[in-house]
Amino acid sequence: MRYQFQSESSNLAFKQRHFTDAIKILISLNTLLFLLRYIAQSQFDLAQIFGLSSNNVWPMIWQPFTYMFIHGDFFHVFMNMFVLWMFGSEMESIWGRSEFLKFYFITGIGSGLIWLLFNFSGSAVLIGASGAIYGILLAYGLMFPNRKVLIYFLLPVKVKYFVIFLGLMAFVSSLNYSGSNISHLTHLSGMMIGFIYLKSTWIIQRSRLLLNSYLANIKYNKSIKKEKRLANIQANVDQLLDKVSDVGFDSLTEDEKDKLFTYSKHLGKNIKKD
Repeated sequence: MRYQFQSESSNLAFKQRHFTDAIKILISLNTLLFLLRYIAQSQFDLAQIFGLSSNNVWPMIWQPFTYMFIHGDFFHVFMNMFVLWMFGSEMESIWGRSEFLKFYFITGIGSGLIWLLFNFSGSAVLIGASGAIYGILLAYGLMFPNRKVLIYFLLPVKVKYFVIFLGLMAFVSSLNYSGSNISHLTHLSGMMIGFIYLKSTWIIQRSRLLLNSYLANIKYNKSIKKEKRLANIQANVDQLLDKVSDVGFDSLTEDEKDKLFTYSKHLGKNIKKD
């Protein structure tokens, strides 16, 4: 399937993109390992070492990470890297390199682990970055739902509908994945993990904002009560001092003298020093 993209604000057929830092690194590593696997295929297969398999994931604990950098054939690596560049470049520009890579590996590793859970007793080997790529597609669809993709350069479809279609296809296909060399379960898992991650991040940020607002409101109410209490104390002190000014200190009762001393001491603690 070939893609052509339009900007959200115009009808231009193609929106130029540049290679951002993380995209450069990911495409370079995937391409390099694809070439190394092709060159060394007569001696050994890198997929047996870096691909994800339940048979040897222990002790090869790096496999849930490295399987994303191994691909089957040229079309496999080309399409994954092309989609990563087309959708991922703008996402990295918005999120920043570290956040983009964090999302990429969370969806990639997470979808691999889910696949491993459902294939723990099998002999299949999982390779490819499709889980992370589908996570990026999901994020792009949420970020720019009304941008259009031209399927086969003919049919314009909004990204949100395109992503929904891919998700439904992955879901239906994952229900009967036996006999296929495409891991639709990994595709679906990448989208689900991406969705949960993005929504949980929003929920955490929203909860943090509400908590800060609640704490600020408590602090404000405490300061208002404190000011009222100090104002009341100051009024009592002024009243006692007026009495001292009119008829002298000895005219105060013992209780009034104690109050004047206590109030004055309390007010003294709240005087700010420069």
